[in-house]
Amino acid sequence: MTAPEPEPADRLPGRLSGCPGVPVPEHGAWLRRGISRNGGPLHEDREVVWLQTGPYYADSRGFAGTTSFDGSQVSFHHVTGEPGEDTGTFRWEGANLVERGTNPDGSTFLEIWTPLPDAEGATGSWSGPDHHVVRVGRHVVHVDARAGTYWRL
Repeated sequence: MTAPEPEPADRLPGRLSGCPGVPVPEHGAWLRRGISRNGGPLHEDREVVWLQTGPYYADSRGFAGTTSFDGSQVSFHHVTGEPGEDTGTFRWEGANLVERGTNPDGSTFLEIWTPLPDAEGATGSWSGPDHHVVRVGRHVVHVDARAGTYWRL
């Protein structure tokens, strides 16, 4: 008896069939417009903002850290807040970013991200022993061990 052939890389959870994925923009402020979990319907139940400047990001859901791109997938390495690491494949759909990914527990997700206005201007990323702050234009996300908080300046 022979072992089954491994699943092609573009059919693994979090990968888009026939699409290698793109890196996240080095500068951006994004509003989530919807999420689908494990192939379910796309919906949105709260405001979720993700800010990215260089390799640093902060997500208003309560996690922040760095991103890396392996030529196909983006990994979000959580350093502050909610522990874990998310991996996803991004592709552009007009001005929106569409992300398909896999959570640390093996569940899958699809998220639609739209650019926020007023992302031009000052940017930065600051960390302390128990917090991380990212600013992109008029948008700021602060993450600590308790929560993530979004402000528009």
